[in-house]
Amino acid sequence: MLDVQVIETSSLGDRSYLAHDGEVAVVVDPQRDIDRIVALAGRLGVRIEWVLETHVHNDYVSGGLQLARLTGARYGIAAADEVPYDRVPLRDGDVLEVSARMRIRPVATPGHTFHHLSYLLDGPTGPEGVFTGGSLLLGTTGRTDLLGREHAHELARRQRASAHRLAQLLPDGASVWPTHGFGSFCSATQADGDASTIGREKQLNPALTLAETEFVEQTLAGLDTYPAYYAHMGTRNTAGPDPIDLSPVRTADPAELRRRVDAREWVVDLRSRKAFVHSHLAGTISLGLDGPMATWLGWLIDWGAPITLLGDTPEQVTRAQRELARIGIDRPAAAATGDPARWAGGRHDQVTTMATASFTDLAHALRHGHADNLPAPTVVLDVRLPHEWRESHVRGAVHIPLPELPQRVDEVPAGPVWVHCGSGYRAAAAASLLARAGRTVVLVDDAFADAADAGVPMAA
Repeated sequence: MLDVQVIETSSLGDRSYLAHDGEVAVVVDPQRDIDRIVALAGRLGVRIEWVLETHVHNDYVSGGLQLARLTGARYGIAAADEVPYDRVPLRDGDVLEVSARMRIRPVATPGHTFHHLSYLLDGPTGPEGVFTGGSLLLGTTGRTDLLGREHAHELARRQRASAHRLAQLLPDGASVWPTHGFGSFCSATQADGDASTIGREKQLNPALTLAETEFVEQTLAGLDTYPAYYAHMGTRNTAGPDPIDLSPVRTADPAELRRRVDAREWVVDLRSRKAFVHSHLAGTISLGLDGPMATWLGWLIDWGAPITLLGDTPEQVTRAQRELARIGIDRPAAAATGDPARWAGGRHDQVTTMATASFTDLAHALRHGHADNLPAPTVVLDVRLPHEWRESHVRGAVHIPLPELPQRVDEVPAGPVWVHCGSGYRAAAAASLLARAGRTVVLVDDAFADAADAGVPMAA
């Protein structure tokens, strides 16, 4: 029996894998910060023989090339993917004899991309599972529009055919090890569960339960917007990513922080939104490390814009730096640690708070035209994504998805704004953007699922 170790990158919704037989190992779809994988191999006492990519990734910068160079492993990617660096070109039907107890069989599974490969893992007694990348996910499949909407229909057809091929090649008990689907926007829909087998997928995965026409229609109908920074990832991975640089970020003093804030740069507060609303440096943006900071920041910024990081501790800044490097934001312009008073250099007029409310408060304010100690809402702003809005929304609300807000702040009607999302994280970012623009804001820091029960009037 072979052992498969999971290396999770929960902030991006992805997984990498290290499969080994106790002596040698294969790594599949490594993230850019390969120190985690090298450390894992060291703890296990195994030698990495192969590094494999299922596809050219669109949601993160790959660490595969650098991991192969560092360890001396062979680097395998699809032969059809043209790249300028040395690699082993892999094709459907190849067999990689990793050791006497472990072999890998690449299988063409187009759909998420045209040249996508999955990797069957064989142990001493036969197939144990398959690394499916962005092909067959847990209860869903990878999205098919990342190479352009014009290809989405054809790739959806191929995605279904690929899923059926894997189901035919593997026994029901074989494990399914996808790269995407744990919150990644590379997933066509939300994944189901934390682990799965071929047999389980046959029972519940639409790619294996629906007719082709129905599957394609359902897949295309469910495709919503995805992060803008994806446009840069495929190009970066095809060209060959540089090694990650996690050296310390330069420290900014209060005067520099104020200059950057006044210039409307992205000065990002990494603390929780609870800490942010209690006290923050005026003009900064709330994107706490308790949520998918890198995904939303990478989506919101103009690519290449300077970013300054504010954290309670140096460890917070270091963690944020690692998360940003995974999506190709290599060197923050500056950083500072401590608290808002310190960042303001003792200037109390530069430290401020933010009003918060629940959906119960919002229901009361909409019903009576006022709320205790809070400005009455002239506008309710919903910053969720389009598919969330279509499912249900507050009656009379204005809808501007968070990724569009920096360019559409002027479209928000005048007066006090009560802003909400699904849980409060995105709303905190939106509220801080609005506050930076000089608007009076109330953050609805509450779960949207509870809005109707709180008495908020809803529309569908």
